[in-house]
Amino acid sequence: MEETEKLRVLLPHWIEHNSEHAEEFREWAQKAGPAQGALSDAARLLEQANDRLQEALGKLGGPLEHHHG
Repeated sequence: MEETEKLRVLLPHWIEHNSEHAEEFREWAQKAGPAQGALSDAARLLEQANDRLQEALGKLGGPLEHHHG
């Protein structure tokens, strides 16, 4: 598998993983007292990273499902 194909498999997983972390950060931000703003900012930055990762995925031709075999 060439590098761009690997990225087309990996990027959707990275995006999903980041989204899960962003949601977790937001949940913890509500309980974090003085750290609330920092955790909320971290969630927002992960979403911005996902926007760039989604852009990269689009430039590579979109997601490619990995098939074992």
